[in-house]
Amino acid sequence: MKGNQFKQLAIVAVLLVVANFLATKLYHRFDLTEDKRFTISQATKDIIEKIDSPVIIDVLLQGDFPAEFKKLQLETRQLLEEFSSYNSNIKFTFVNPLEDKSNADAIVGELNALGLKPASVTVEEGGKVSQEIVFPWAMANLDDKTVKVPLLKNKIGADSEQRVQNSIQQLEYVFADAFSKLTLKQKNSIAILKGNGELDDIYIADFLTSLQEYYNIAPFTLDSVANNPQKTLDDLKNYDLAIIAKPTETFSDNEKYVLDQYVINGGKSLWLIDQVAIEMDSLYAGGGRSFAFPLDLNLNDLFFSYGVRINPVLINDIYCTQIVLATGEGNDSQYNPVPWVYAPMVFSGNNHPINNNIEALRFQFTNAIDTLSNNIKKQVLLSSSPLSKKIGSPTEVSLGIISNPPPKETFNDGPQNLAVLLEGNFSSVYKNRIKPIQLNNVKEEGELSKMIVISDGDLIKNQLRQGNPLELGYDKWTNSTFGNKEFLMNSVNYLLDDNGLINIRSKEVSIPFLDKEKVVAQKSTWQLLNLGLPLVLLGLFALGFGMIRKRKFSA
Repeated sequence: MKGNQFKQLAIVAVLLVVANFLATKLYHRFDLTEDKRFTISQATKDIIEKIDSPVIIDVLLQGDFPAEFKKLQLETRQLLEEFSSYNSNIKFTFVNPLEDKSNADAIVGELNALGLKPASVTVEEGGKVSQEIVFPWAMANLDDKTVKVPLLKNKIGADSEQRVQNSIQQLEYVFADAFSKLTLKQKNSIAILKGNGELDDIYIADFLTSLQEYYNIAPFTLDSVANNPQKTLDDLKNYDLAIIAKPTETFSDNEKYVLDQYVINGGKSLWLIDQVAIEMDSLYAGGGRSFAFPLDLNLNDLFFSYGVRINPVLINDIYCTQIVLATGEGNDSQYNPVPWVYAPMVFSGNNHPINNNIEALRFQFTNAIDTLSNNIKKQVLLSSSPLSKKIGSPTEVSLGIISNPPPKETFNDGPQNLAVLLEGNFSSVYKNRIKPIQLNNVKEEGELSKMIVISDGDLIKNQLRQGNPLELGYDKWTNSTFGNKEFLMNSVNYLLDDNGLINIRSKEVSIPFLDKEKVVAQKSTWQLLNLGLPLVLLGLFALGFGMIRKRKFSA
């Protein structure tokens, strides 16, 4: 009997050793979630594979949080565990930056100086309301490089649960984006066109700074077209993307032909175009009145051949952002935010990876885009609300519209296209036409390419404070932040197909949250059930076990 027991024990021990050995060699994690939220996309795997040195991630999500932020903490931890299991060079720790309560104010100041802004969270529990500060950030470190990773995705009008839901949607993207920045070695090149009255660098400084983390950027002027058009085109072809940000001076036919051949040869382009000339500064300087005039950039036939038309009209939208006006005089002056129908607040339709899960955008004196029938695939990325109307130009624009707004029923032109993605084989605007200049290897039917046309040059423009550029999308007058920067960065990523990052954004996950009303109403019931039921079951087990023993040994 003892020999058999020893033999069985030996067999079990051998099986355990074999099982452990196989487990180390055949390790696999199974994602049993319905939405496969922990299954890493191939684009992310491609980025992670490039990590050949330890990447240390410090996650500032440790401490006492509301339930929804605990959910964000848990989802972040599980995703990082998945990354680490795929590449052991990825290591992470969770830290509480406010653990030292006596030095909390100094720490908050230091983190703010690093650009790690805290989130203020309202906590409601037991009828009591309190405010908690959370730092929803991570810091990814590789050698001497550090990248900030925002874990919280803000959205206008969203409560804490919705913010966390949006944030969890973007977790894989923000970490993949950080890994990409840390491991990026070869960069695509972007030309910032100059010479036709485009925005000065200081007004696009924040966007250029963000682009430099991914791409090589350089100014490019078309002035040399007059003397050496072929060299100008050849030089422009060295860039993967051209950004044309709010030109105000007419393009010559020679310049337009060079741009056309750049597109036809596969060059990508991002156009931010105003077809109506009007500025807020001219309104303020003119006592609250100014005239808006059509702006002829000599680009209409170019866009027409590609399949779009930007109309010289101004869009008014009931769903709009605010401007700040001063009332009173001297010390009695007050600054009040007021709705400004010439500045539509544009919400994404979430119908493309570029605009998926982004904050509302702020437009200013934007125009309407028509899409035309041709062989080019067109995708409307942004449009005004159904309660919009078109104002033809020339026209007078007055701040008086704030105190005397037009009737709501006049906003009946429906949604107007404001940003359109074009993809396909473009045809030259000079096809079957006399060419303005002689170029080598001219093409009339283009290679596969893509461009985005936006009918507002101010979408890329950042504000200034004491001569220094502010973050793109931030309005210093209303202290609001809009999604302009994220949309434009996504646009550039998509146009350049950068590491497939843009496709990670389209990943959808569904996170269930507790019903707060039910939690409050049924709190006592569930507490009693959780505490009492185990005791009752334990008592019944003890009683039954005692009866069995009594019956067994009393015989």
